[in-house]
Amino acid sequence: MASVFSNAYIAMNEAAVSSPEIAHRRAAARALYDQGALAEAERAFRDLLRDVPDDVDALNALAVCAHARRQPDEALSYLEQARRAYPQHPATLVNLGVLQRERGHLDAAHAALKRGIELAPDLIDARLRLGELLQAMGRHAEAVPVYYGAIFMAQQRGQWTDAASTPAELRPLVEHAVHFVNTRRRDLFMRLLEPLRERYGSAALMRVEKCLAIQLGMLQPNYPDPAQKPTFLYFPDLPTVKAFDRGLFPWYADLEAQTPAIRQEMLAMFEGHIGFEPFLGHVSDVATKDLLKGHSGPPSWTAFFFYRHGERNAANARRCPHTIAAIDAVPTLCRVRAHGPEVCFSALTPGTHILPHYGVTNTRLVTHLPLVVPKGDLALDVSGHTLHWEEGRCFSFDDSYNHESWNRTAHLRVVVLLDVWNPYLTDIEREAIALLVCAIGDFNRSAGV
Repeated sequence: MASVFSNAYIAMNEAAVSSPEIAHRRAAARALYDQGALAEAERAFRDLLRDVPDDVDALNALAVCAHARRQPDEALSYLEQARRAYPQHPATLVNLGVLQRERGHLDAAHAALKRGIELAPDLIDARLRLGELLQAMGRHAEAVPVYYGAIFMAQQRGQWTDAASTPAELRPLVEHAVHFVNTRRRDLFMRLLEPLRERYGSAALMRVEKCLAIQLGMLQPNYPDPAQKPTFLYFPDLPTVKAFDRGLFPWYADLEAQTPAIRQEMLAMFEGHIGFEPFLGHVSDVATKDLLKGHSGPPSWTAFFFYRHGERNAANARRCPHTIAAIDAVPTLCRVRAHGPEVCFSALTPGTHILPHYGVTNTRLVTHLPLVVPKGDLALDVSGHTLHWEEGRCFSFDDSYNHESWNRTAHLRVVVLLDVWNPYLTDIEREAIALLVCAIGDFNRSAGV
């Protein structure tokens, strides 16, 4: 209990309006606490509480001090007073949860911790304690993603990566949580593969299980080409190909034959300003600046989505019947619930440069069917392999390699962009990957990641 209980109260009492004098006294009392002078800090906070009876920092701090003196009833009294004054104060709720856990009131502890985390999702120590509580309650399946979320968030901040970055009082619990998560998460995903293993045999899933071991951090990826670094999922032992031979995609011919009808539908939407939106969606301005650059004005990369994160855009599909029929006829469209495919008209305005970046996985490829290609300096570079668009002629590339594209002409460039399976995967491997990616996504969402 010590770490969460002793640190959570430090959150500022935003609900109170403090005079400069009160703010100074609060800061001085907190400084004493930070220095480990608990007796002096307790006196200072008691003095503050006499003048500001509902000061939530003082109440939480005095609860900490009472707890340190092994007076849990007194600590609970302070925390209940703080909760009555400010029912939605996250640190108070977290401290209550930890104290109730110590007192054996597990349901009350769970309600308080859960609500505190809902109000302040970044309280990673509280997430760790909630995982511990859920495990104590026998709710192991729920504890795993809660532990994982705490560990993931902490390590994103450079914490809990080793003994030096983990507070001493938390180390045993963090080490336990890491081991618990690693074991349970691996078992969870391996169980998902069991029906496929029974149907097709273990040999058919060898590369999938190796992929899973890499994903779970049990095996280091061995990238044959250092320019390939997928940001989410790496599937090992596939040929290291940046741009793929057309012969691997016999369906190209049918899609290419629809180019005139598809182009006509695209132009009607673009010229009517219908349905096009920023390709990067709701990405922040800072992130957009990291990916897009304008050579002769503001950059613009827009898209008319037919599928996004695997979800079909029904309105856009109705607007472009020839296009959606051609897309849905592609036999190797990478369909993964809540993840893929991504299919759209992708428009790059004059002067726009999509800066070097990596895609999420080498299990799927990005295919372009060029619709409008002006003459001049425009291309897509996949780690030194330069591809040029030709209207009506498809190509597919592995975007898990470092890649970039640019349009330095004075005219618009538009392609159909669609995700397809890597042709070097077996049908069984595709089925297994779709299953695992959905499960990983569900797990991460439940972890708050």
